[in-house]
Amino acid sequence: MPNIEDLHHRIVTCERCPRLRSYGAKVALEKRKAFRDQPYWGRPVPNFGDPNARLLVLGLAPAAHGGNRTGRMFTGDRSGEWLYRALHKAGFANQATSTSADDGLRLIDCAVTAAVHCAPPDNKPTPAERAACFPYLQETLSAPPIRVVVALGQIGWTAAVGAARERGWLAPGASCARFGHGAEQRLEGGRSLVASYHPSQQNTFTGRLTEAMLDAVLARARYLISSPLIVALTLATIEAGSGA
Repeated sequence: MPNIEDLHHRIVTCERCPRLRSYGAKVALEKRKAFRDQPYWGRPVPNFGDPNARLLVLGLAPAAHGGNRTGRMFTGDRSGEWLYRALHKAGFANQATSTSADDGLRLIDCAVTAAVHCAPPDNKPTPAERAACFPYLQETLSAPPIRVVVALGQIGWTAAVGAARERGWLAPGASCARFGHGAEQRLEGGRSLVASYHPSQQNTFTGRLTEAMLDAVLARARYLISSPLIVALTLATIEAGSGA
């Protein structure tokens, strides 16, 4: 299991992607007019949530004036409004809003991360930048309690599938479900990967993603976490590994 504080520190101080670091710092200096009186984080954004979470929500990257401003994943932007409302409804958060890092939000049995921890220009990290951040996802997934990963968007899904293969949760070369809202892939050890369209304004304003659709994905995640079948598979895997 990773040292959470050490992982947090290494993400925040990461300098692997000069383009992203330069962009995040530039945005933090110039600011958006609506936030000109607020301090900006302007650095890589660490994971957020319950260190013993069984649900991991995997997004794309912090928004330039969202996470890059507040220093917390999906906080201070429209995508976060959608995500935390849905997490609260599903019982994974103590409140439905996420406006700042000190707003009292607490996640319950849930953690939030991203495929890329720095805000990318136009929300488009390069393949090299995604690869540079991939080891942090691998460390995050090494926490034993994680049973369900909800991947938001194509990039999140691709990162999750790649990490699952490297961790041996999905056999090399084995077929995998294609990305699509509600797509689901069963993994080794009673784990599951579930897909959702990203709650970006591009999707929510056009109706491609509705509140009911996002609620259904998180309800499915809740079911998979608590399903007797999943629990039985998990216990069987543990017993086999211990030689019991």
